[in-house]
Amino acid sequence: MVKAAILGIGTVGGGTAEVLTKNRELIARRAGQEIELKYILCRSPRPGHPFESLIVHDIDTIVSDGEVKVVAECIGGATLAYEYVKACLEAGKNVVTSNKELVAEKGLELTTLARRKGVNFLFEASVGGGIPILRPICQCLAANEISSVCGILNGTTNYILTEMIQMGKSFEQALREAQEKGYAEADPTADVEGLDAGRKICILADLCFGKNVPTSAITTEGITKITPADIEYARALGYKIKLLGRAIRTGPNSVTAFVAPHLISKANPIANVDGVMNGISVKGDAVGEAMFFGPGAGALPTASAVAADMIDCVRDPATRVYLGWWPSEEGYVTGPDKLSCRWMVRTGAPLERIASAFSGVRFISVPSAPPEEYAFITQYMTGEELSARTEGMQVLARYRVLD
Repeated sequence: MVKAAILGIGTVGGGTAEVLTKNRELIARRAGQEIELKYILCRSPRPGHPFESLIVHDIDTIVSDGEVKVVAECIGGATLAYEYVKACLEAGKNVVTSNKELVAEKGLELTTLARRKGVNFLFEASVGGGIPILRPICQCLAANEISSVCGILNGTTNYILTEMIQMGKSFEQALREAQEKGYAEADPTADVEGLDAGRKICILADLCFGKNVPTSAITTEGITKITPADIEYARALGYKIKLLGRAIRTGPNSVTAFVAPHLISKANPIANVDGVMNGISVKGDAVGEAMFFGPGAGALPTASAVAADMIDCVRDPATRVYLGWWPSEEGYVTGPDKLSCRWMVRTGAPLERIASAFSGVRFISVPSAPPEEYAFITQYMTGEELSARTEGMQVLARYRVLD
């Protein structure tokens, strides 16, 4: 029997405790021995909680207990969680986490520490919730030179956009309903401004390309500026607007990682990932394109991935599952405006101004368009070139087209 602890008793922590308890016998068979939950760290008393008898208030109780071999960090953030995880790893305990902020910002340090201490630091649940994605990248696709990873990485923004596209709701109305249903926080900034997706694309880029992509090196653009007019123009083309995180190998020793809304053809499977679901595409030189779909958040889907990592830590104590990457040098991460793509531009500029700046554009016609407003698809060009061509022009919106 292996003793385990959970840090945090919120949505994911509570879900993990529930999964470990409900599926105790099944987990024991697959882990090779029983995983018994000994402690749950919670800073305040929780009278009447189903796991009240396991709650402790001091991390030292867990760190100093030699019986505890596996710790699941479900607190969130990169301050207390970082201190607690580091202390557990230093004490020779295996740690698993669902904390994308922690992994994105401190993953290089913590994976290095885990390897030095001969323990596991696993974080499958930090990207994609219940979707198996990190382990397949590191194991099933290990023989591939990966060229890009791209996907819908945030269920909150995907829900909001789905409601705007399918039901014609405004951003404000869809956000309010997402908050009422528990999909969005009271302060939704991290979701709607693309910060959450940015942390996840950092982790994916780290693992796909093997070097550290710091969160400070990527650009993030959210969904707050998307309007019903933009959605209508995209629909007229047979496209949808989705918030995508993308990481692309741009050279022998350079990558680009960013988050931004894109136009995606409805023929692309990712365009049809709606609601709170996530979808991720990985392109490798041998496999081609592999796609992963599933619930990107929620107590039990995320707890499923956390518990699976715990099983891996217990199944064979002599085997270490190393998920990690190496430091990167200055200039390794390049900006997305150097990438070439087609663009959808919506503008109030007159036709002659558009004609003088662009050639070979495809205009989009919708009945609801106001007079003297034009939308069109450009030929392939970089973001820098688009900015130069539209300098001084009234640009109402611009979106990359994912081809």
